[in-house]
Amino acid sequence: MHHAHTDFGWTDDTIGRLRALWAEGHPTAEIGRRLGVSKNAVVGKSHRLRLPARQSPIRRDGVKHAPRPRRLRGPTLPDLQRLQSPTPMRVLQEPAPPRPPVYYAPPASAAAVRAAPLAKQPCCWPIGEPGTADFRFCDAPNEAGKPYCPNHCTIAYPKMRDRRAAA
Repeated sequence: MHHAHTDFGWTDDTIGRLRALWAEGHPTAEIGRRLGVSKNAVVGKSHRLRLPARQSPIRRDGVKHAPRPRRLRGPTLPDLQRLQSPTPMRVLQEPAPPRPPVYYAPPASAAAVRAAPLAKQPCCWPIGEPGTADFRFCDAPNEAGKPYCPNHCTIAYPKMRDRRAAA
């Protein structure tokens, strides 16, 4: 791929000014501003002219800086047991009855999956705050081909005209 660029056209005069500013120790960005070129043009030309190497602008003076924070390993959320208060909280709605265990069949072939109607599964709409004792999922049967019950599908999948009216 060929990148189009304009050739600055380094002249003996601009090369002389580059050498002088370089020797004075000006930063490459400042040299570029004074010559009307980019910092990268200055860096490239200085390398091609084999000008003496410059001190990196990144500090390497041996000064100890504050250590960078270390990334945490493992779970970062507090333990659920610590979140629960020792006094019972007032429950605003009845807790869901325990669900019966759900048994899944081994995966079927792709053709069998396309041919078979989708089995009713419980709606997976979350209710409550995750990590709290009253968190659960809706138990209503899902709408065919969707993960949610018909009531939650109206929330999750608003019709296009409803979205336009809301906008």
